[in-house]
Amino acid sequence: MSDQGVAVPHVSVDCHVTNGWTVVEANDEIDIAFAPLVRAAVVRLLAEGRRHFVLDLCGAPFLDSMGLGMIVAVTKRIRTQHGSLRIACDDERLLHVFALGGLRPVYSFHDSVEKAVAQPPGGEGLADWPRVRH
Repeated sequence: MSDQGVAVPHVSVDCHVTNGWTVVEANDEIDIAFAPLVRAAVVRLLAEGRRHFVLDLCGAPFLDSMGLGMIVAVTKRIRTQHGSLRIACDDERLLHVFALGGLRPVYSFHDSVEKAVAQPPGGEGLADWPRVRH
Protein backbone atom coordinates (compact mmCIF):
# COMPACT_ATOMS: atom_id res chain seq x y z
CA MET A 1 0.00 0.00 0.00
CA SER A 2 1.42 3.38 -0.94
CA ASP A 3 0.38 6.93 -0.26
CA GLN A 4 1.05 10.09 -2.11
CA GLY A 5 3.65 12.11 -0.21
CA VAL A 6 3.96 15.81 0.50
CA ALA A 7 6.33 17.46 -1.97
CA VAL A 8 8.06 20.62 -3.09
CA PRO A 9 10.29 20.68 -6.18
CA HIS A 10 12.89 17.89 -5.87
CA VAL A 11 11.97 17.08 -2.25
CA SER A 12 9.28 14.73 -0.99
CA VAL A 13 8.13 12.83 2.05
CA ASP A 14 7.09 9.35 1.01
CA CYS A 15 4.70 7.25 3.08
CA HIS A 16 3.58 3.64 2.99
CA VAL A 17 1.94 1.13 5.32
CA THR A 18 3.65 -2.06 6.48
CA ASN A 19 2.33 -4.48 9.12
CA GLY A 20 -0.06 -1.85 10.52
CA TRP A 21 2.61 0.87 10.73
CA THR A 22 2.57 4.02 8.61
CA VAL A 23 6.18 4.52 7.57
CA VAL A 24 7.13 8.14 6.91
CA GLU A 25 10.38 8.28 4.96
CA ALA A 26 12.45 11.36 5.75
CA ASN A 27 15.28 11.00 3.24
CA ASP A 28 16.60 14.55 3.18
CA GLU A 29 18.30 16.82 5.69
CA ILE A 30 15.89 17.19 8.61
CA ASP A 31 16.32 20.93 8.99
CA ILE A 32 14.38 24.20 8.79
CA ALA A 33 13.43 23.53 5.15
CA PHE A 34 12.46 19.84 5.29
CA ALA A 35 11.14 19.40 8.85
CA PRO A 36 7.85 21.24 8.09
CA LEU A 37 7.20 18.85 5.18
CA VAL A 38 7.58 15.84 7.46
CA ARG A 39 5.32 17.44 10.05
CA ALA A 40 2.67 18.22 7.40
CA ALA A 41 2.76 14.63 6.16
CA VAL A 42 2.20 13.24 9.67
CA VAL A 43 -0.60 15.74 10.39
CA ARG A 44 -2.33 14.77 7.11
CA LEU A 45 -1.97 11.07 7.87
CA LEU A 46 -3.38 11.56 11.38
CA ALA A 47 -6.36 13.38 9.85
CA GLU A 48 -6.85 10.34 7.60
CA GLY A 49 -7.05 8.11 10.67
CA ARG A 50 -3.53 6.73 10.83
CA ARG A 51 -2.25 6.30 14.38
CA HIS A 52 0.90 4.14 14.42
CA PHE A 53 4.01 5.58 12.81
CA VAL A 54 7.58 4.70 12.02
CA LEU A 55 9.72 7.72 11.21
CA ASP A 56 12.37 6.42 8.81
CA LEU A 57 15.55 8.44 9.26
CA CYS A 58 17.83 5.79 7.71
CA GLY A 59 18.28 7.90 4.57
CA ALA A 60 18.56 11.26 6.33
CA PRO A 61 22.09 12.68 6.13
CA PHE A 62 21.55 15.43 8.74
CA LEU A 63 19.35 16.32 11.70
CA ASP A 64 19.38 19.66 13.51
CA SER A 65 17.44 21.25 16.37
CA MET A 66 14.55 22.14 14.02
CA GLY A 67 14.33 18.48 13.13
CA LEU A 68 14.32 17.46 16.78
CA GLY A 69 11.63 20.03 17.50
CA MET A 70 9.51 18.69 14.66
CA ILE A 71 9.86 15.12 15.97
CA VAL A 72 8.76 16.21 19.45
CA ALA A 73 5.83 18.15 17.94
CA VAL A 74 4.60 15.19 15.86
CA THR A 75 5.07 12.90 18.85
CA LYS A 76 2.73 15.10 20.87
CA ARG A 77 0.15 15.08 18.05
CA ILE A 78 0.37 11.32 17.69
CA ARG A 79 -0.04 10.99 21.45
CA THR A 80 -3.26 13.04 21.41
CA GLN A 81 -4.64 10.51 18.92
CA HIS A 82 -3.64 7.55 21.15
CA GLY A 83 -1.03 6.45 18.62
CA SER A 84 2.53 5.24 18.75
CA LEU A 85 5.85 6.16 17.18
CA ARG A 86 9.03 4.25 16.45
CA ILE A 87 12.13 5.72 14.85
CA ALA A 88 14.26 3.81 12.34
CA CYS A 89 17.79 5.20 12.40
CA ASP A 90 21.12 3.48 11.98
CA ASP A 91 23.33 6.57 11.80
CA GLU A 92 25.34 7.17 14.97
CA ARG A 93 25.71 10.88 14.12
CA LEU A 94 21.93 11.34 14.07
CA LEU A 95 21.49 9.23 17.20
CA HIS A 96 24.08 11.45 18.88
CA VAL A 97 21.89 14.50 18.11
CA PHE A 98 19.01 12.78 19.93
CA ALA A 99 21.36 12.05 22.84
CA LEU A 100 22.54 15.68 22.99
CA GLY A 101 18.91 16.80 23.05
CA GLY A 102 18.15 14.39 25.91
CA LEU A 103 15.75 12.44 23.68
CA ARG A 104 17.62 9.19 23.10
CA PRO A 105 16.12 7.40 26.12
CA VAL A 106 12.50 8.46 25.44
CA TYR A 107 12.07 7.06 21.92
CA SER A 108 11.96 3.54 20.55
CA PHE A 109 14.89 3.33 18.09
CA HIS A 110 15.40 0.54 15.57
CA ASP A 111 18.31 -0.11 13.19
CA SER A 112 16.01 -0.45 10.18
CA VAL A 113 12.42 -0.03 9.08
CA GLU A 114 12.17 -3.81 8.81
CA LYS A 115 13.01 -4.17 12.51
CA ALA A 116 10.69 -1.31 13.48
CA VAL A 117 7.68 -2.87 11.74
CA ALA A 118 8.48 -6.51 12.60
CA GLN A 119 5.79 -6.54 15.31
CA PRO A 120 2.40 -4.97 14.61
CA PRO A 121 1.34 -2.00 16.73
CA GLY A 122 0.45 -3.05 20.24
CA GLY A 123 0.23 -1.46 23.64
CA GLU A 124 3.33 0.71 23.39
CA GLY A 125 1.38 3.91 22.82
CA LEU A 126 2.54 7.35 23.83
CA ALA A 127 0.11 7.90 26.73
CA ASP A 128 2.93 8.24 29.24
CA TRP A 129 5.46 9.84 26.87
CA PRO A 130 8.09 10.99 27.59
CA ARG A 131 9.18 8.02 29.59
CA VAL A 132 12.70 6.72 29.82
CA ARG A 133 13.15 3.41 28.02
CA HIS A 134 15.41 0.75 29.47
